[in-house]
Amino acid sequence: MKRKTIMSMPVSCFWSVAAACVLGIIIGSFQDFAINAALADKTEIGSFFATYGSYFSYCLYPAAGACLYAGLKEKGERYHLLAGILLVLGWFMAVYYSNSYNGKAVRALFGYTAGESSPVLSVLSWMFWAVLYGWVPFAVLRLVDRRSPDRLIAVGAAILIAGITADNVNLWLKQAASRPRYKYLITLADPKSEYREWWQMVPNLAGSDDNYKSWPSGNMTIASMMFSLPMITDVMKKRSRRKNWIAFALACVFVLIYGYNRIHMTNHFLTDVCFGTLFTYLIFALISTAFLRGPEELK
Repeated sequence: MKRKTIMSMPVSCFWSVAAACVLGIIIGSFQDFAINAALADKTEIGSFFATYGSYFSYCLYPAAGACLYAGLKEKGERYHLLAGILLVLGWFMAVYYSNSYNGKAVRALFGYTAGESSPVLSVLSWMFWAVLYGWVPFAVLRLVDRRSPDRLIAVGAAILIAGITADNVNLWLKQAASRPRYKYLITLADPKSEYREWWQMVPNLAGSDDNYKSWPSGNMTIASMMFSLPMITDVMKKRSRRKNWIAFALACVFVLIYGYNRIHMTNHFLTDVCFGTLFTYLIFALISTAFLRGPEELK
């Protein structure tokens, strides 16, 4: 009898991650402020990871585009144009999101100042991301097993759709909660004067003010995409259960480091981190299960 899996991992893995997030939420609900007071301390290496750590997660977008491309190419010539468009779309999404969320730091490296520097410098900073993600589709196309095109299409579509869905759900929840960030609170004479627990929501207070967009963590939405990595290893030519476990273990370690970084860099509370992870994990689990229900039988 075939074992049921969620994102190419045993169901027990799903419940373990969910339980860890719930435990963190319970602890944070009582100790959020105290935990930040103990751990928050900006460092250069923390800033570097905060800016470039998301690169590994965003690589999943061009990887998903490559899976769609490989699967659709096997479906016949009439799908070739669509395959090419989706391949480019996956790459573009990684470039777009990276430039949107972390482009400011890269533009600073190129010496760009808005309104003063040449627009060429801004274009060069954008090209930095374009080149950085350019190798991913080529590598994935060489490694994927094309004998199950339906499964390749399902995996690629699930990652793209779940990623977009999670990002937009997170943005909506940030407005719904409008929770002050710790880095803003510590600029006040009395930090606890504006501190609010995650359930003490003031809808739409945030607006465009990033200081009130603490809950849930958007960066953890990005980091938690890594839980879909076993789906990529599971469509490779030399796939194995061991490789899936390695991919899952890497995802867990990455998410833990990323979560600590968000608290350490004064951007989020523990509950922000755990909710961001949990919401994203659930969205990816639901969407991937829906897409893979048919192709799973063809594996």
